Amino acid sequence: MTLAQGCRAGGLGWVGLTLLWRAIAQEPTFRAQSNVVTVPALVKDAKGQLVYGLRAADFIVEDDGIVREARLDETAESEPISMVVVLQVGRRAFREFPRMPGLAALLTPIFSQPQTQVALIEFDSAVSLVQDFTHREDLIDKPLTQPHSGDGGAAILDAMQYAVRLLEHTPEGQQRVILLISETRDHGSHSARIRDVIEAIGEGNTVLYALPFSPSLSQVLDTERGSNRDERRPVGDFLAPLMMASQAVRKNTPKAIASMTGGEYELFSSRKSFERLMTEFTNHLHSRYLLSFQAQDPHPGLHQVRVRLRDAENRTVLARTSYWAAGQKP
Repeated sequence: MTLAQGCRAGGLGWVGLTLLWRAIAQEPTFRAQSNVVTVPALVKDAKGQLVYGLRAADFIVEDDGIVREARLDETAESEPISMVVVLQVGRRAFREFPRMPGLAALLTPIFSQPQTQVALIEFDSAVSLVQDFTHREDLIDKPLTQPHSGDGGAAILDAMQYAVRLLEHTPEGQQRVILLISETRDHGSHSARIRDVIEAIGEGNTVLYALPFSPSLSQVLDTERGSNRDERRPVGDFLAPLMMASQAVRKNTPKAIASMTGGEYELFSSRKSFERLMTEFTNHLHSRYLLSFQAQDPHPGLHQVRVRLRDAENRTVLARTSYWAAGQKP
């Protein structure tokens, strides 16, 4: 299938994705990768509760509209975790720290799992590795308990790129996870492109859990509490249709990345909601189905992936929506 045929077969969603990549990069470069495509998937019922006990035969996986035979890795549930916490400290992030005082304690269940390792990145206009991968909870506790205030930047894409590259050096057989705590808009990324971040997340089979805050919402809440001392313009918090995907990236970077990689996105606005969402996050770490399929002579470039259930019954599937196939090296 040619790229043009793939676009026609994919319909409007495919066109939207194509527009996004054209808006971000003129001539994409491709890296060699296996023809086996892995697709971590999370299944929820109508009430948002996790669905367990599904088999490979319960899923339908489409590659550019073509149904592929899906396989299910039954050992994924027991894999140890390599996780990078990516914490924004720039711009208005310091106003959010009182809403997440228990972050270090909420990571305790993750550290309690054998061979799990966690790294911590902080970012404002620059990215800083505060703590490399460690099995020791105490080395993460202090910087999370006493985060410092950064400058006026929020380089989300640069921080995500740094996290993905850090995970590339983790041992085989480790679940790769990124916990991103940031605002909704990128301010000041210099080197990273959205396409490269999404591609790297897919190639590394990395799961993203985005736990963002909205500066505009926080401003309203702080005003009600009598603690607001400055003003910012309202920030949009929506994911545009794929035809407007480039606009979505500008408006809400974490949501756009989560949507296209099958990650989770949950906005928090209070200490109570933060603690609840962090508890859900830890519960979801070993609850994804690790699906995979064999791509048959894929054309170089972007491919659209769709994962659904044969018998949906008001259940939804969170899974990556695309992958990149490498071109031939000269």
